[in-house]
Amino acid sequence: MPRQGTKIHTVMEAIRTKIAARTYAPGARLPSVRALAKSMQVSVSTVVEAYERLAAEGVIGARAGSGFYVLGHAAPLALAHIGPPRERDVDPLWVSRQSLEAADAMPKPGCGWLPASWMDVDGLRSALRAVARADGAVLADYACPLGLPALRELLARRMAAVGIEVPAEQIMLTDSGTQALDMVCRFLLEPGDTVLVDDPCYFNFQALLRAHRVKVVGVAYTPQGPDIAAFAACLQQHAPRLYITNSGIHNPTGGTLSASTAHRLLQLAEQSGVVVVEDDIFADFEVQPAPRLAAFDGLARVIHIGSFSKTVSASLRCGYIAARADWIDSLADLKIATSFGGGFLAAQVVRTVLTQSGYRKHLEALRARLARERDRAVERLGALGITPWLVPRAGMFLWCRLPDGIDAARLARASLQEGVVFAPGNVFSPSFSAGNLMRFNVSQLTDSRVFDVLARALHQMRTAP
Repeated sequence: MPRQGTKIHTVMEAIRTKIAARTYAPGARLPSVRALAKSMQVSVSTVVEAYERLAAEGVIGARAGSGFYVLGHAAPLALAHIGPPRERDVDPLWVSRQSLEAADAMPKPGCGWLPASWMDVDGLRSALRAVARADGAVLADYACPLGLPALRELLARRMAAVGIEVPAEQIMLTDSGTQALDMVCRFLLEPGDTVLVDDPCYFNFQALLRAHRVKVVGVAYTPQGPDIAAFAACLQQHAPRLYITNSGIHNPTGGTLSASTAHRLLQLAEQSGVVVVEDDIFADFEVQPAPRLAAFDGLARVIHIGSFSKTVSASLRCGYIAARADWIDSLADLKIATSFGGGFLAAQVVRTVLTQSGYRKHLEALRARLARERDRAVERLGALGITPWLVPRAGMFLWCRLPDGIDAARLARASLQEGVVFAPGNVFSPSFSAGNLMRFNVSQLTDSRVFDVLARALHQMRTAP
């Protein structure tokens, strides 16, 4: 049974965490001693002592006859403390940092991007040389608020190819896909709003939404898209402001939205007033285009975003937002307020790459290479008892179930000690219901060390007492 001192420390840390997450802002009244004792299942005397110690530290203060209040200024925002508590190795921010900080030679089958050697580096070099000869304004000046017109016109033509009819004037360039989503959240959300995401979903959706201090609710995802019955129930129960999803190839499952699911989802969205944000970042990996919510909806309540970090370059930060005209006008003002005008340079390089004859050939070769590595990965993982939730039609991800009794977080932790970065399932699951699942990036599975480490870790976990 925990010692009294341990319980006092637990209460103090719970209060500090909520202050760091700004759940308790400066001046906020803390729960009464009896209310907190009941919610944390500790004695009243434990809470009294915890409050007194925090008061002695100057964190909170007592007001006669009123209770305890938070003192001081707002604490620096600590994203890791926002939302339900997670073990650090299944926290989205921690997993992202492990992948981004890993040495180049370190296998990263848990990351979400292609190896540099798989990218169209020759096309990039050619585009950089061409842009270097451009007018000085391209190299040194601000762009207009909506961004480079030529790239926006190209994007309008590319969207039309998947059924999204949108003029260039309703497309705004951003510094990345992440910035695009961040701007949409700034535009439409207030702290305390509810946002629906897929369960599982891209883990940085959750991390970004923490920064906006909103409530995140997961909707079970199926091979055809979100579970429509669960989606309808969440709309009724939570009255969300946004629903964020991947169109095309879903991250992490590799699933594809069906036309019937898209139609029913948009009917429910219209009835409830929820705005849908579809992230189309994996569009160029598709062999056959999947249905797009923005195509069915005509951008009435769907916002379409994307970027070029997966197939052109993660180093060139360039993304976009396509939305209804009045929203784009307001988003342009928001862009000026938060990042001023953006720049020509990255947009011009991206446009040059996309319009070079070599890019289409590069994509064809890349899709074929991913298909070969996907088949190979399914076979090699299967030999270890790791099976795909589904075998995707395209893309780089395999969402896999581990052998019975194997916890993905423990497996990832053991593998990290041997220099291999994996992404355990609960990083992607708002409900923490994916403890036996793991996302594998097939382009990062070509190093035999990955399977050696997996085999050893699985053996140790099976034989451990």
